[in-house]
Amino acid sequence: MAFQPIVDLKNGTIFAQEALVRGLNNEPAGSILGQITDESRYRFDQACRVRAIQLAAELRIQSILSINFLPNAVYQPELCIRTTIETAKNCNFPLNRIIFELTEVEQVKDYAHVRSIIEHYQSLGFKTALDDFGAGYSGLNFLADFQPDFIKLDMALIRNIDKDKGRQAIVRGIIQVCRDLAIEPIAEGIETVEELAVLKQFDIHLFQGYYFAKPSFRAVVTDLERFLPQD
Repeated sequence: MAFQPIVDLKNGTIFAQEALVRGLNNEPAGSILGQITDESRYRFDQACRVRAIQLAAELRIQSILSINFLPNAVYQPELCIRTTIETAKNCNFPLNRIIFELTEVEQVKDYAHVRSIIEHYQSLGFKTALDDFGAGYSGLNFLADFQPDFIKLDMALIRNIDKDKGRQAIVRGIIQVCRDLAIEPIAEGIETVEELAVLKQFDIHLFQGYYFAKPSFRAVVTDLERFLPQD
């Protein structure tokens, strides 16, 4: 697992560290996820959760920990969360400092089932996020059925947004939906100061991307001053 910070520019703090799957030779997540089969999906999902929490505890991460999960791997929320809770307790990592990110890239087979997962996790005190929003299979249909605590705007919407009126209009619309539903938006994939400047005008204050820090192994970025933009 590698960790990449999500920064809060309103408070000047690191809001969270996202645990990202990488291969032993730093292969990207896509090449690893592409090897998952129906038979291995559950074991892989559980192993990633456990390892993320163990490493977060070892690295003494004080912010929120954001963990991706595969919705089709969770066959029964009450049972599949037990190992996560046990690991967090054994590592003395507070449950209320964990966000579960539902990736929208994996096609959901049962919407009612995913809703039950989100609602159960929230009932246990976990925060939830919809990852890759705007790039996956369902888009706004997700938000019509259930509301996570956060949505993460996909980098495909963010890239060159300072030069693209269409992307700006779409993101403004998504932000308005978030406000109406009391969902906090996170802009991911920020690479340039120009992209950041436009998004700040939309009243977004949570950001993630190479502009701030690349994912790092066995370490986390804690010195916010090193990569905070200078106004």
